[in-house]
Amino acid sequence: MPPISICVIMKNEQKNMENFLSAIQKHFKDYPHEIVLVDTGSTDNTISIAQKYTDKIFHFDWIGDFSAARNFSLQCAAYDWVLVLDCDEYIIDLDVRGFDALITYYPQCVGMLSRKNHYEMNGTDSVYTDDVERFFNKKLFHYEAIIHEQVRALDGTEYKRVALPLTVDHCGYNGTIEDLRKKAERNNELLLKMLAETPDDPYLYFQIGQSYNMLRDDEKACYYYGKGLEYDVDPNAEYVQMMVIGYGYALLHLGRFDEALQFQNIYDEFATTADFVCLMGLIYLRKGMLLQAMAEFLKATSFETSKTEGANSFIPTYNMACINEVLGDIETAKVLYKKCGDFKPARERLNELSCS
Repeated sequence: MPPISICVIMKNEQKNMENFLSAIQKHFKDYPHEIVLVDTGSTDNTISIAQKYTDKIFHFDWIGDFSAARNFSLQCAAYDWVLVLDCDEYIIDLDVRGFDALITYYPQCVGMLSRKNHYEMNGTDSVYTDDVERFFNKKLFHYEAIIHEQVRALDGTEYKRVALPLTVDHCGYNGTIEDLRKKAERNNELLLKMLAETPDDPYLYFQIGQSYNMLRDDEKACYYYGKGLEYDVDPNAEYVQMMVIGYGYALLHLGRFDEALQFQNIYDEFATTADFVCLMGLIYLRKGMLLQAMAEFLKATSFETSKTEGANSFIPTYNMACINEVLGDIETAKVLYKKCGDFKPARERLNELSCS
C-alpha cells in the first residue's frame, strides 16, 4: 500500500479538531499515512489539540490566498499522493482499498470524495451532497484561485476524475449567524477581488450567491445567481445545477413566484435531477397549480438519487400529502405523511390529524 499524506490548512479550529483528527485516526488505522497540518494564524487551542495526533505542523503566513496555503501544504508532504481535507469535514465512511485502486489503475486522474453538506432549513437539518476533487499526485496537480480553490493539472491539460469510496460530513454551514457572517464577508472580499479581474466568470457569481445564501440574504443571492445564469453556461455542470436550485429557492423565499415560474422555460435542460423536479413542484404549489405540482412531486420520487437529501423521497411525499389534505382526501394524506418516516413536519402534521 503506497503511503499517502493527508494535507490540511487550519486556523482557529479548536471546536472541530478533536472530532476531525480522531475520525482520521479511526479510518486510517490500517493504512500508511501522515497528517500534515498547516496553520495560518490560530489564536485558540487548535495547535495544542493537533499535537496529540501529529508532529507535522507547519506555519504559513496568511496572504489572502487559499491556493497558496494549500500548495504550501503539498510542499510539506513527504509522499507524492495527497488527500486534502478541511477541519470541518469528518470522515464517516471509507474503504481504503480505493486509494490503492486509484493509484494503480488511474495514476493520471484525480479522486473525488463525497461530501455531505449540513445546513439548517426551516428548523431542520438538511443535507446536500456534492463530489469534490481531493486525492491526487502532487507531482501532476496543484491548486489555483485565491478562494474556492480548484485542482488543476500542472501542465494545464484536462484530466479525468474518479470517485473515491470516501464520504465526509461537512459542518461548515452550521455555525451561528455571526460565524457565518464573518465567513461570508471573508469569502466575498476575495471573490469580488477575483470578479474585478475576471468579470465574465459565471462561477464567481455562483459562489458570491452561495455566500449570500448562507447568510439567508435572498435578495443579494438572487442578484448574483441571476447574473451568473445570464451567461452561456453548461446545464450539466454541477455548479450550474446548484446555481439554478439556489436561485429558485431564493425566489420562493422572497415570494417572487411569477419569476420562479419562468423556470418552465429551462425545464427540458434541467429536469434531469430530482432536485430540480422537486423545486418545480414547489413553484407550482406556490402558484396554486396543484395538479401540476402533484405531477412534479410524483416524478421526483421516481429518481434513484438526489443531491439534497430527501428531494427524491420524503420532501415530495410530504408535499403530496399536503395537497391531498387540501383537496380533502385526509386518509391518503395520512398514508403519505407516514411514508415520510422521521421527517419532523410530516410527523407533526400526522399527530395533529390523528388527534382531530
